[in-house]
Amino acid sequence: MSTDHHLSSVYNPDQVERKWYEYWNESGFFKPDPDSSAETFSIVMPPPNVTGHLHLGHALDITIQDVLTRWRRMQGYNTLWLPGTDHAGIATQARVEESLAAEGLTRHDLGREKFLERVWEWKHKYGGRISQQLSLLGASCDWSRERFTMDEGCSRAVREVFVNLYEKGLIYQGNYIVNWCPKCNTALSDIEVEHEDSEGYLWYIRYPVEDSDESLVVATTRPETMLGDTGVAVHPDDERYQHLIGKQVVLPLMGRKIPVFADDYVDREFGTGAVKVTPAHDPNDFDMGLRHNLEQLTVINLDGRMNEQAGPYEGMEREECRSAVVEDLKKQGYLLKIEEHQHAVGHCQRCGTIIEPLVSKQWFVKMKPLAEPAIKTVLDGEIRFIPERFTRIYINWMENIRDWCISRQLWWGHRIPVW
Repeated sequence: MSTDHHLSSVYNPDQVERKWYEYWNESGFFKPDPDSSAETFSIVMPPPNVTGHLHLGHALDITIQDVLTRWRRMQGYNTLWLPGTDHAGIATQARVEESLAAEGLTRHDLGREKFLERVWEWKHKYGGRISQQLSLLGASCDWSRERFTMDEGCSRAVREVFVNLYEKGLIYQGNYIVNWCPKCNTALSDIEVEHEDSEGYLWYIRYPVEDSDESLVVATTRPETMLGDTGVAVHPDDERYQHLIGKQVVLPLMGRKIPVFADDYVDREFGTGAVKVTPAHDPNDFDMGLRHNLEQLTVINLDGRMNEQAGPYEGMEREECRSAVVEDLKKQGYLLKIEEHQHAVGHCQRCGTIIEPLVSKQWFVKMKPLAEPAIKTVLDGEIRFIPERFTRIYINWMENIRDWCISRQLWWGHRIPVW
């Protein structure tokens, strides 16, 4: 038998790390003692999406959690760091649909039941990557308690919370402006929309004043939505337009008469200081429309095509309609000028498609009642932000928070528990 025990001339960190991590796990060092009388300390890991790989941000966050957990463990606390992964509804469904597309199929070809079988197959095949990466980072989690957000226990908790919030009047169903992805064919929350600066244009369009030789000029980045305009807004203190408040203008190309009204939201320095209002296709216009009882005229369908309310532009894609509208405005003498303009355009976080704000019947959580105690906690000093400058950002965000759209038109993920 060989007795040669020379050390390797090359240090192999991967081999050493795996050896010791397996030893820690097998020895139960990361498991809390259920019979211990020591003070407890626990962290529930914010679950990474099952669809991807961990990146540098995850490594930083995991390290911070690991440091806190190990520190408390060394102090004698009975510690639990609970690991898990997130089912990532829209992201996972998009990935599986991409794999189906490579086979020339869609989820509708399979049907809901067969499609969900394919999603679970995909999850079982790729879902372990995240756990493996966490192990390679040396995360001192209790893997015997690992959770997946579609586990029955988690699903039951989602249903219980929904019912609880609904009974408290904090969840409601209603027609409201939402972020809509025409490709994923679902509503999106604000956090699922990524805004990218884009080089675009401002089109200056002349709206004739009824029974007058005067015109009101508005500037817009989306001329195709003018087909759904139901008003024009000016600032109440803007002297240029005081004489027009309460009058009507004629909507170019469509011939409808729409009112001119005053609203504090209008920025007098943007464009001409007069803004077209399309309540069914812009969040701020939606709010103005509610304040002034304007009609919500939807001109873009869920698939991103113009509908019958768009008149001769029915059936066109949004970009195609934009080009056609601009050309017709030129021909009919309504387009005064075009300026280059940089602005933020919202894209679906998962597929990159430009989102369409539109009015849809969805389920929402009322956020104002939830935001108020969160604001008070910070203002009272119970929670501090470091650096301090983030306090102002947080307060501004919470004070201007919108109701949270929680329903999705997806086949994978938690379903609204209403039948």
